[in-house]
Amino acid sequence: MITVIGLGFVGLTTGLGFAKKGFKTYGIDINEARVNKLKNFEIPFHEPHLKEVLEETSDKTFFLNPPLEEAVKNSKAIFICVGTPAAADGSADLKYILGAIDQILAVDSDDFKVIITKSTVPPSTVSKKVKPYVDEKLKEFNRNIGFASNPEFLREGYCWEDFIEPDRVVIGVEDEESKEILDKIYKPFNAPIHYVSYNSAEFIKYLSNTLLSTLISYSNEMSMVADHIGDIDVAKAFRILHEDKRWFGSPASMSSYVYPGCGYGGYCLPKDTSALYSISKDNGFTPEVLGGNLKINEQVKDFVVSKIADATSPSDTIGILGLSFKTGSDDVRLTPSKDVITKLIDKGYTNIIAYDPLANQAFQEEYPDIKIKYIDTLEELLEQTENVAILTGWKEFKEKKELINKKNVFDYRYIY
Repeated sequence: MITVIGLGFVGLTTGLGFAKKGFKTYGIDINEARVNKLKNFEIPFHEPHLKEVLEETSDKTFFLNPPLEEAVKNSKAIFICVGTPAAADGSADLKYILGAIDQILAVDSDDFKVIITKSTVPPSTVSKKVKPYVDEKLKEFNRNIGFASNPEFLREGYCWEDFIEPDRVVIGVEDEESKEILDKIYKPFNAPIHYVSYNSAEFIKYLSNTLLSTLISYSNEMSMVADHIGDIDVAKAFRILHEDKRWFGSPASMSSYVYPGCGYGGYCLPKDTSALYSISKDNGFTPEVLGGNLKINEQVKDFVVSKIADATSPSDTIGILGLSFKTGSDDVRLTPSKDVITKLIDKGYTNIIAYDPLANQAFQEEYPDIKIKYIDTLEELLEQTENVAILTGWKEFKEKKELINKKNVFDYRYIY
């Protein structure tokens, strides 16, 4: 009944989630290495619970990489979960979405099907770009197609919990037949389902992500203000801020975002903030807060590097603690650690060593041109350097505070 195209964090979780609920689900990905790992029940990224669900549902309700024609013909709902990388101007690149649509429309079928974009795209993408593209294609292919936009609200490291027990489901849909199909497949999740326009669904996703990115940048700016004023305990000031009872009025605490660090990274916040800023300018309004948000996210990395450089020399060994963009994940895409390390190298630092509980290998594979030494344990790293920069706030670093604090510590996750 369901096909999921693209088996990254979002797509694999989506496919396995529907399969767990008993829907016959096809998972398709063009990355052969990824598919081969999944066939051997290996999850190609760190995400708890997915391995067990894959083993449970494989060839029962979840079918991996069948011929696309078979999957499309047998499905009522087709989810597109491919990447939407940022283009040079900050807008979202839609080539993978449009390519997937081309493949779907090329399958000869008279049955009604709803194509659902789960990939994150800026508001008005479906109404102004995707749907007109398909309408033009339908002059060539006679297909019975509906559309929907169904943004994801998945936190990396908690994807399974967030999908299988969602706090809300948002669906942009503008025809009844598509709505009926989506209603059927989401009702087993027992969560509030909000049916809105295409634009509204896309906007709600960006509303969420840009709020989070803005809160992070606000906190980083305040940490720099505090540093310039002096005699301010930044970590304590923010912890006291978090005692405001209003922070705890929602199911998910916002306090983890309203806290300074060395910038936000990962796949969603940088790309989505940049994309919303770009599309707003395209429509005649320049959002200064979002522009400032993006600027601060770059400035704070320069700030971190300058503080390290002011207290050390390029001949010193610098130990980097944390390579992933956040704790609980091995995702190193657009991680602030990459920028900090690169900027240190640009300043002449040649003795940089790094340790991350999960992301050493992922960082090395993602950034093969960055020449640093990877260390297997925290203790081994501390033996090799007097200077330590904390760039990811892992629990291990908090638990071993006394050991780390024997060194010259640059704590830019403010975990102490």
